[in-house]
Amino acid sequence: MIYQKMTIPPRSEHLWRYTPWPRIHPSSIDKVPDVDGVIFSLSEQHEMESVAHSTVAHDDIARAFLQSAGGSHNRLVVSEESEPIHIDARASGHIAVGHLHLDVKASGVVLIHLTGEPEWVGIHITGKIHPNTQLSFGFVNELGSNTKFLRCEDWIVERDAELEHATLSIGGFRCKSDLRTTLNGTGSTIRQSVTANAVGSRHDDEHVEIHHLHGHTNSDLVMNSACSGNSHFIATGLLTIAEGANKTDASQVFRNLLLSERARAEAIPELEVLADDVSAAHGAATAPVDQNQMHYLMSRGLSPDESKSLIVSGFLLNAFSNLSNKYLTQEMQTRLTVHLECELKR
Repeated sequence: MIYQKMTIPPRSEHLWRYTPWPRIHPSSIDKVPDVDGVIFSLSEQHEMESVAHSTVAHDDIARAFLQSAGGSHNRLVVSEESEPIHIDARASGHIAVGHLHLDVKASGVVLIHLTGEPEWVGIHITGKIHPNTQLSFGFVNELGSNTKFLRCEDWIVERDAELEHATLSIGGFRCKSDLRTTLNGTGSTIRQSVTANAVGSRHDDEHVEIHHLHGHTNSDLVMNSACSGNSHFIATGLLTIAEGANKTDASQVFRNLLLSERARAEAIPELEVLADDVSAAHGAATAPVDQNQMHYLMSRGLSPDESKSLIVSGFLLNAFSNLSNKYLTQEMQTRLTVHLECELKR
């Protein structure tokens, strides 16, 4: 559907309740502004190709807008096992948009590091994990502190394939992510983690959908956030299990750590189960720093700030504990640790 002909979604919709479309749009909502392309670059031993503008019709307003806006369009094919692939995504100009498709035909590791300081950035990532392959994927948002950021992802995981998906959200002023995965074959698996550090007045809205279309599929979603200042973090998750998709194992857990009285966090798990023989679980918890932990650390010589920093670090690093790929886990934890050390020095 063409963006200009779409109806603005109401706030009653699950997806747009906390970050309505007018708040994340870069300009007047009836316009598609001129944009620059996000520049994707990677090491010399790998190649990325520019592709034609996609003509796929989207019912979702965010994806339709990013398609109408244009920007850069790239495709990366992982056809043989290799060293981990690092992609630097650089956004510049006033408004920047980038599209990237990953065609995964062999097991591997892909990490994207997004930086830049435009007023607005939009990213649409699509990916297909072919049968009997495994992808470990990491995404680090380290945009400037005044940038609005819209991120959409669509993944298809085929029979006996596996996707490990890690997000580290530490950049941007107002962020909206809509991450969707379809488990499209028996034996397909996704393990997904989202870690966010919300500081100042940062607003971070992370929406994750996982759709089990077949039986004997597995999903594990963990989302952790630490919120300070007057920041606001929103975690919404939708797990759907189709009729007849028996022997499915699905779980989602949301945890939020509130570091100030003005910080807010929402945790909204949702299950839609149409099969009988499944294991489906969800949980959510939001709490301030444990004073017993603070007392224990301070009794061993740490200052209040050092004690709190250590607790926050351990809490956020734990979000990646459901990942099995050691390289991906270490890379995400290292980037988070560097970020937290920089925050402590400010």
